[in-house]
Amino acid sequence: MLFVILLAAAVTPLSAEQHYETCAALVKQDPAKAIAEAEAWRTNGGGILARQCLGLAYAAQEKWPSAAIAFEQAARDAEIQRDGRAANLWVQSGNASLAGDDAIKARAAFDRALALPVLSDPMRGEALTDRARAEVAADDPFAARADLDAALKLVPQDPMVWLLSATLARRQKDLPRAATDIREALRLAPDASAVAYEQGNIAYDQNQPEMARGAWQRAVDLDKHGDEAGQAARMAIAKLETEAAPAR
Repeated sequence: MLFVILLAAAVTPLSAEQHYETCAALVKQDPAKAIAEAEAWRTNGGGILARQCLGLAYAAQEKWPSAAIAFEQAARDAEIQRDGRAANLWVQSGNASLAGDDAIKARAAFDRALALPVLSDPMRGEALTDRARAEVAADDPFAARADLDAALKLVPQDPMVWLLSATLARRQKDLPRAATDIREALRLAPDASAVAYEQGNIAYDQNQPEMARGAWQRAVDLDKHGDEAGQAARMAIAKLETEAAPAR
């Protein structure tokens, strides 16, 4: 009898949540294998979670259009089933499209997420921030400004929102607003190289080259992983030195 019980336990199928956790763990180990697993699961009725894992696997391989489609299909299924995960899935689809340089598709996905009345204030703030990034990429800075201002009210402790707001203000030639917002970003994230780099950009546009140099150098010093901000800061310093060199 004990053998029969053990055998029955051994063949008990995984729940959908357990299957998803197994699939998501496989994404980190072998994305290609995870794609095959998620596709097989989806074909056999895996539904929303199978599509979500498929999106994660494509994203791990930086196959952004495929990831965006998988997340979008999961979001549509969730809407039909009145599943509370739809908004988050639209956000994932939007971020995949944004990573794939499709700002228009990204914006549409964020629109769908924000239209659903299920996001908490922090999640809504992050979604507004993501949509603002898409709007900047789509050359709609006025819409981006409105979304960032709304996001700042919902997630005022997020330094990234202040950084994006400062960057947008600088690009719109609103240097007082840019300086105010970058100070807040610095207060919240004093060790972020991206924040130091933008502080340098703002100082440079304010015709304060030495302050700019100091901020850019701090961005270089803070860059421990060769990230984009550190590399850009190195280039900015080199350009500043060229400008300061006497003509021959």
